[in-house]
Amino acid sequence: MGATAELAVIGGSGLYALLDNATEHRVDTPFGPPSDPVTIADLGGRRVAFLPRHGRDHRHPPHKIPYRANLWALRSLGVRQVLAPCAVGGLLPELGPGTFVVPDQLIDRTSGRVQTYYDRGAVHVSFADPYCPVGRRTLLAAAQRRDVPAVDGGTVVVVEGPRFSTRAESRWFASIGGTVVNMTGHPEAVLARELALCYSSIALVTDHDAGVAGGGSVTQEEVFRVFGENTDRLRGLLLEAVRALPAGRDCDCGRALDGIKLPFALP
Repeated sequence: MGATAELAVIGGSGLYALLDNATEHRVDTPFGPPSDPVTIADLGGRRVAFLPRHGRDHRHPPHKIPYRANLWALRSLGVRQVLAPCAVGGLLPELGPGTFVVPDQLIDRTSGRVQTYYDRGAVHVSFADPYCPVGRRTLLAAAQRRDVPAVDGGTVVVVEGPRFSTRAESRWFASIGGTVVNMTGHPEAVLARELALCYSSIALVTDHDAGVAGGGSVTQEEVFRVFGENTDRLRGLLLEAVRALPAGRDCDCGRALDGIKLPFALP
């Protein structure tokens, strides 16, 4: 079969491979190449694509990830549903390392990132609910079947990085309703919406952020260690969710651009 896929997983830190017996495909986009070649494989009768967000050698720091190229490349392959695992810091004492969270909200605290495809014309997409409700339900059900406790709902505060937060910032993020903190959730989520893709995230807590009571100073070594310790659980959960995602789409994500005159044709 050719380079086509129905759904995709964008892998986060430490998840540089997901699919067995996959074929590799290089994809060109108007926004340059994606983070890495896209791998595609058959899984449970579905064509599934995988793209490591940072590249297989983690060469793209969070503020330099080619987000627009990544989402455009996936859509051009036929992808319409995206699952996006990521590593996060917990902003609440009860969310310790190893906890999984399926967020339902997002707060953007990034700066300087290109966060839209639409630099001309009036294209204003609805983003009140950043994550696909069907994808969220599928991830939560998959976690339950795999006996992996997962928190239903939460707000991801997305920061610019690449540095970690100060203690004062962590306390402030929690005070404004943040549940976890992350460096890659935006603009990835909004770009997916601008392409009318279903986009859902599952967040693995790797540390208590610095401002959490009893929390220490966050280190890169700690983040990578905890992610590595939980990679197998995350991989199994994602494969379970991929198999369970419905083939048809019955949500508002695919209708995000209805009634809007676009300045160019989508792939």
